Amino acid sequence: MEIVIKLSQFLLSLSILIILHELGHFIPAKLFKTRVEKFYLFFDVKYSLIKKKIGETEYGIGWLPLGGYVKIAGMIDESMDKEQMQGEAQPWEFRSKPAWQRLIIMLGGVTVNFILAFVIYIGMAYAYGDFYIKNEDLKDGIWVTNPVVESAGIVTGDKIISIDGQKVQRFVPSVSLDILMSKQLIVERKGRNIEIDLPVNFIGKILDENKKNVITLRMPFVIGKVDAASANSELKAKDILVSLNGTKIKYFDEAQMQLEVLKNKKVSAVVIRDNVETPISVQVDKDGKLGVTLGGLQEESLERLGYYKFSKEQYGFLESFPIGIDRGVTQLGNYWKQLKAIFNPSTGAYKGVGGFAAIYNVFPDTWSWETFWNITALLSIMLGVMNLLPIPALDGGHVMFLLYEMITGKTPSDKFMEKAQLFGFVLLISLLLFANGNDIYKAIVGK
Repeated sequence: MEIVIKLSQFLLSLSILIILHELGHFIPAKLFKTRVEKFYLFFDVKYSLIKKKIGETEYGIGWLPLGGYVKIAGMIDESMDKEQMQGEAQPWEFRSKPAWQRLIIMLGGVTVNFILAFVIYIGMAYAYGDFYIKNEDLKDGIWVTNPVVESAGIVTGDKIISIDGQKVQRFVPSVSLDILMSKQLIVERKGRNIEIDLPVNFIGKILDENKKNVITLRMPFVIGKVDAASANSELKAKDILVSLNGTKIKYFDEAQMQLEVLKNKKVSAVVIRDNVETPISVQVDKDGKLGVTLGGLQEESLERLGYYKFSKEQYGFLESFPIGIDRGVTQLGNYWKQLKAIFNPSTGAYKGVGGFAAIYNVFPDTWSWETFWNITALLSIMLGVMNLLPIPALDGGHVMFLLYEMITGKTPSDKFMEKAQLFGFVLLISLLLFANGNDIYKAIVGK
């Protein structure tokens, strides 16, 4: 069932993005009286799952879910229809239209992608608001479980003050991504501000370590389940460990440090059970473990027990517009930073490039509309930016040649465009093989 839920979200998101992107080309083409011969969701290599011709356009669904396309008459595109280009230019063909109209047609897809992302972020601001912890309320700092982060100089208990000169106002999950893409942090440690310069290959090291968390909230030691082989039968699920061998324990990381020095000992402990402090004794094994599986607490419980104060903001319809637009601009900037890091070999960010399996795995195995729309908005930005790259066979490649034509007054020959399209197609296939090969490699080596 979990696979079905993930796959459903993946295909639904992909379908929405592809159909709207292609509509971005289709609508201006129709407005400028340009013939559109095909409109396809997914690729119809050799055959289609569904197809129906309405007027001059064949609409269909292909069997290969690697994208979609519109085939515009009189245009050298991925169909490589050379025969059509050898005939006399017809008034309804793309090549017969003024350069400014062709430019609008080519920019239509990415324009829709960016508009879609901003509309989703505005809608999410209105529907869900914001949920966060004020950074000033993070009294005991953050939890670091990644050795790469520790080696960079960030330790448990640090409070992140600023990232690349930008003051951190709210602690939200995206703070980890901001740190990952940053060069310099200022943290507060024991009342002192410390400047930390992150190494150029910080992202690459994180990817090599294969631990997703950069930083996270410090959490209490909550018992999720007592292992069958555990010697600690006094412990029960949902117990919260608050004292160990006479030492008060607030967070799991503090318990870890105590357990390390209490190996092979039976010691006193105190747990909160049914909201009451209950004294028990526990046996620490030779590895410094209690033989339990960790559990978690909901936000309400964390707040009630005094761990964190969560803030919730709801926005009216008009208020949602600037909030959503700001969120979209931020995500656009973040993705551009990621793209630059990927094309800089010294960062090692290329190791994180993934294909369709990586996108599929981003979706959760439980259905959440908030998560679904958040991922779809981000993918829409990614699709828009990637399509704007000046690579032949992408929208950005066509735009590049159109701008050249508009500036110089010279039109690249059909022969040149055919070769450029072929080069771009080979380059895209190579990138696709690399990205999906990365997915396969990670699956084989367990990363």
